[in-house]
Amino acid sequence: MTKALVLASAVICSFANISEGNLDVIIKPKEYPYALRNPLKGFRAGLSDRHEYSTLTKHYIKWNDIENDESDGIEKIRDFCNRHWRDRESGRPVEAMNIKVIPRVYLHWEKEDQKYWPADMKADDYESPQFKKRVLRLIERLGELWDNEPRIAYVEMGLIGKWGEHHSPSVSPEMQKLLGDAFSKAFKNKLVMVRHPWDFNDYSFGIYWDSWAHIQQMRTHGQGIAELGDRWKTVPMGGEAAYNWGRYKDQPGESPTDTVKDPEHRKFFIDSIRWLHCNHVGWTANYDHNDMEARKGAEEIQRALGYRFVIDEVRYIAKADPGKEFNISFKVRNTGSSPFYYNWPVELAIHNPKTREILWKDMFKNLDIRDWLPGDQWDNNEKIYKVPPASYHVQGTFQLPESFSRGEYILSIAILDPAGMLPSARFAIKNYYNGGRHPVGKIGVGMVVTIPELDEKEFDDPIKDRSLHY
Repeated sequence: MTKALVLASAVICSFANISEGNLDVIIKPKEYPYALRNPLKGFRAGLSDRHEYSTLTKHYIKWNDIENDESDGIEKIRDFCNRHWRDRESGRPVEAMNIKVIPRVYLHWEKEDQKYWPADMKADDYESPQFKKRVLRLIERLGELWDNEPRIAYVEMGLIGKWGEHHSPSVSPEMQKLLGDAFSKAFKNKLVMVRHPWDFNDYSFGIYWDSWAHIQQMRTHGQGIAELGDRWKTVPMGGEAAYNWGRYKDQPGESPTDTVKDPEHRKFFIDSIRWLHCNHVGWTANYDHNDMEARKGAEEIQRALGYRFVIDEVRYIAKADPGKEFNISFKVRNTGSSPFYYNWPVELAIHNPKTREILWKDMFKNLDIRDWLPGDQWDNNEKIYKVPPASYHVQGTFQLPESFSRGEYILSIAILDPAGMLPSARFAIKNYYNGGRHPVGKIGVGMVVTIPELDEKEFDDPIKDRSLHY
């Protein structure tokens, strides 16, 4: 190696493992220091791409809007979703904004005149044979439409009680089994969330706590989620804060802005996120975006919510020969609070170094990113997980076509949304190109690359990239 190369390598790159005239490149990317707008996690705001972090939106759906009579067909549900799953102002559909929906069907909002039962059914008649028959048919239809719907993130059970929150009335043991069996059968792919940890004990559903971090529910709902043990590893824990009842001003704060801006409220909120492995939270997302101190606090909360994948090291061969196999590996840690809950593929690509054009790409085999777990056992005093996040070693074997031209190229890694096989979930590293791919270094094809590290000045800022879609 030349002296210049040695000096450059000391920063983020080096050569190692000299064998048979070839070299391994070792790249150590720098961590991106800020929060990311990533899918299936974080602040859950309204249906708009104007929120700086939100890729999730809640959709409360009145039952009689999608079925008002037994004669209504499944197409009424489909048409309703297609009309509503778009930004009201711009008309842009959710897929164009890289946003996914969390739907909840409900029958009763709050007041007596806010009940939305189908016209041919009797309000509050939760136990009749007619209700059981119709609710089973509805769940089956929702599963048919939503279980493989790319616009949906997770499904909240709803249906029973005020706001579909499984209280007023509560869910009887008989109804728990009826709904639990029906949702389990209808949703084999989408993850289902329910309101209370102590409901549906025989089912591995996620939880939506709709008074997240409320001081009066920490020993009931908060502890109830904690007592689910390792359930957070496979299904999401989320919900929303509440700013309209009880001692909410004590915690989580007087308003969304108060929660994210005030240090004591913010620390309390983040401790609850870390403790319970929270994936997403709503209402708090409505903080004042014109308040810079609030935005700083929100950025800290967004970093804690959900997953956050940091690549510590990438290794690959300095010379890949066309038609022959070559290996690449990387080490990744999840410094967030929850896993990624669906098995999205990870892509390796080769780019033209001048134009960034993709010349070749393939997928890592036998890889499941759901296995990249965060730490566990949060310490409120030390602000760390007592069980730190593991370092996961990913390795892939690839082969370029024999026709691939000799030269130096750029390698990139990306997590793809299966809906369109486009980059979507970003790693928390500075190595980034607009469009969702992470350039890690240069590789030689038919020749040994001389300077594998990339110029940091050529990277784009992921938080400014709003081009992702699916």
